[in-house]
Amino acid sequence: MTPGVDRHELRQIIAGLSEGVILVEPDQTIAYANEAALAMHGAESLDEIGPTVDAYRERFALRYRNNRAPENYPIERVVAGERFHDVVVEVTRTDRPDVGFVHSLRSLVATDREGKPSCLALILKDVSDQFEAEERFERTFNANPAPAVITRLSDLRHVKVNAGFLEMTGYTRDAVIGRSVYEVDVLANARNRDLAVSRLNQGGTIPQMEARLELPDGGGRFVIVAGQPMEMGDEPCMLFTFADLELRRKAETALRQSEERFAKAFRLTPVPTLLARAAAFQITSINEAFGRVFGFGEDRVVGRAPGEFGLWVSDEQRRRFEDVLARTGYVLGLEVCLRHESGTDLDCLVSAERVVIGDEEFVLMVLQDITERKHTERELFDAIETVMADTSWFSRGLIEKLANLRRPGREAPGAAVPDLTLRERQILNLICSGLDDDAIARKLGLSRNTVRNHGAALYRKLGVHRRTEVILWGRAHGFPLQASGS
Repeated sequence: MTPGVDRHELRQIIAGLSEGVILVEPDQTIAYANEAALAMHGAESLDEIGPTVDAYRERFALRYRNNRAPENYPIERVVAGERFHDVVVEVTRTDRPDVGFVHSLRSLVATDREGKPSCLALILKDVSDQFEAEERFERTFNANPAPAVITRLSDLRHVKVNAGFLEMTGYTRDAVIGRSVYEVDVLANARNRDLAVSRLNQGGTIPQMEARLELPDGGGRFVIVAGQPMEMGDEPCMLFTFADLELRRKAETALRQSEERFAKAFRLTPVPTLLARAAAFQITSINEAFGRVFGFGEDRVVGRAPGEFGLWVSDEQRRRFEDVLARTGYVLGLEVCLRHESGTDLDCLVSAERVVIGDEEFVLMVLQDITERKHTERELFDAIETVMADTSWFSRGLIEKLANLRRPGREAPGAAVPDLTLRERQILNLICSGLDDDAIARKLGLSRNTVRNHGAALYRKLGVHRRTEVILWGRAHGFPLQASGS
């Protein structure tokens, strides 16, 4: 502004502008600042801004948005007659560091008819809110673990990339920023690439689709990619987001291999095994051993519960099995009776456990046929019972050996005995000595029926049902006593 010229009318014009205006003289004197310019510096008067450019430098610290301190402040560039626009700087008061602003600046250099500067002005726009929002977006964008890239639509070049994308692909930030969408191809091998490219060129939403990104090491990575239009500042952009399919593919492969191993083991195990849904015990599969042992084929079994096709002989045993399984989640070696397809009853040990396959709960049941073993035990038991019907000729040593053979690992002599009456103890002692009911009746001077009544009470207290079991129980608990009449 030429010295001595009255700019009163000019000041009136710029006083009410929403943009800040600072008028500067060629001799670096700051001549005027409107209310908007004062507010953008946290000042109430021109004196707080400074009477000269040097004073302004002392009172305000500036930093360009490229994070470098300027060699020349924009106000100095105005004095030098430089024309510029859209220069963004961060401004902080040196006396109050907590007061800061972000200004977008442009210069106004007007000349007279002779070409000499007649009006020098620095025009300011407060963009603090805009840049704060952009900084929040920047922090959120960078902190988001989901891989993402922002591409400018005007030239299809990548302008932002977050750490998630760099970690997923192995690219460096410099290798992505400034490259075109085809150089670092985020739509590589996309399942519907033509649609994606068309939407990108139109600035429209790109739906989710599978793609295989080319990696800098020559490998590839399967992803799901999607694009969402957005504006960054006033610039139309496309936000590309990615979901890494590599981990899911590895998990699916591992799951498939695990299921294949389970299916193979399930099919080839020599013990009858079936898999049923936990909710209603509906069978989903059986192995070969099940069909071989029980005779039922898949057509009779799959989709039905064991009780529906007659596998269980006893509903009471079935309910007990299901109750234990529901209460504990597993059953180990429960002795039950199951039915062959032909109608033959089979003695079995059933073990089961709840398992989760996929997201569904199942019951894995293992059935062990012990019919032959039980038949052998019953034959031996019946033989002993027959022999024990008349044990008067058995030696005590033989009875002890039979007892140890039949019930190994019983409690040691002297262990606790149920609350028996004197007569019951006498009868127990004589039974264990090998006497039958008639001999006991004569020994104790009782009738045979009285001996049998006492014997029945004795059976109940000991929890046994046969004479052989009484003898075995007694031998395990130190009977017969030395004084047989005690």
